[in-house]
Amino acid sequence: MAEILIVEDEFSINELIRKNLNLTGHHCTQAFDGLSACRLLENGKFDLLVLDIMLPGLDGYQVFERASGTPAIFLTAKSGLTDKLKGLAMGADDYLTKPFQMLELAARVEAVLRRTKKVETEFMLGDMKCDFDRHQVFLKGTAVECTPKEYELLEVLIRNRNIALSREKLLDMVWGYDFDGGTRTVDVHIQRLRHKLHLENHIKTVYKLGYRLEAQK
Repeated sequence: MAEILIVEDEFSINELIRKNLNLTGHHCTQAFDGLSACRLLENGKFDLLVLDIMLPGLDGYQVFERASGTPAIFLTAKSGLTDKLKGLAMGADDYLTKPFQMLELAARVEAVLRRTKKVETEFMLGDMKCDFDRHQVFLKGTAVECTPKEYELLEVLIRNRNIALSREKLLDMVWGYDFDGGTRTVDVHIQRLRHKLHLENHIKTVYKLGYRLEAQK
């Protein structure tokens, strides 16, 4: 679990980010203006900033300058190349332009946390343990043989736990956009994971959509 500071003045967007990152296991603190964000940075330690540029009071660039090297993803309505280059030149780790998809933001958050070694290295659910560093899965302490695609699918479900993912999205995330097979491939691999890892009660079918891995935060 990472400590993430969300700095975004639009309440609905701030809440959307908080709820979704909380679902994937992170703890989020919210700020709605630049000065409040700086006070929080002075009094607490965060693993990542999700930082809007256009803020009341101090703007996102000014907040980032006071962040003492905390990794940051700039999140802004500004799409101009100059703004993007400025943020990256200042040392921001990533840049995402509104409107955005939460799955894309969640993926970028995980990517930054992996680079900064703040991401979880293993995940446990019941008798199952997934070791991300070794790309291995264990059931009651015994290694379970998984194909590369089974493992990739499991990791995607874990990284996006408690979020419903469509079959098409899972297909894109695991097999890639150029995969010729249909979504039935996802169903087959889901059934294998459920059976191999005793996850029948945790990998839920979402009616007319896809699947969700249910797990406590």
